Amino acid sequence: MPEFEYAKGRIAETIGFILEEIKEFELDYSAKTWQDYQADKKLQKLVDRTIENILTAFIELCGTIVTIKGIQAENYGDVVKKCAKFYHFSESQQNDLAKLAVQRNRLAHRYLDFRWQAAKTFIQQKDLMLQLLNLIFEGEKKLNK
Repeated sequence: MPEFEYAKGRIAETIGFILEEIKEFELDYSAKTWQDYQADKKLQKLVDRTIENILTAFIELCGTIVTIKGIQAENYGDVVKKCAKFYHFSESQQNDLAKLAVQRNRLAHRYLDFRWQAAKTFIQQKDLMLQLLNLIFEGEKKLNK
């Protein structure tokens, strides 16, 4: 089996993408209420797609980290959990971050009853996700010096 090698700079590029998407989300959507969301189909699509993009990139990034480190994972939630464990997050924090993978699936597969819940979970876990992104980025800077 060939050895896995991720394109140099791709981790930082992915983190940059996620941060830009989060910035857009915070500027355009974070103050929206359930009523705003419920009343505007276009807003629903924009909120859902922005969060889905963020979470997909986040899962992919975590998958890259666990692959580089030779850590086995069973599914998307496990990928995120094991990535967070590698960076010494508590078990509770690992579980909270792993929930983001479930929310990504709810958005990607259009589980209509859970889309707003997915948005709320993202908002609640965003700061924790940013902490993990920062640690990954700092680790990348050290490797590329």
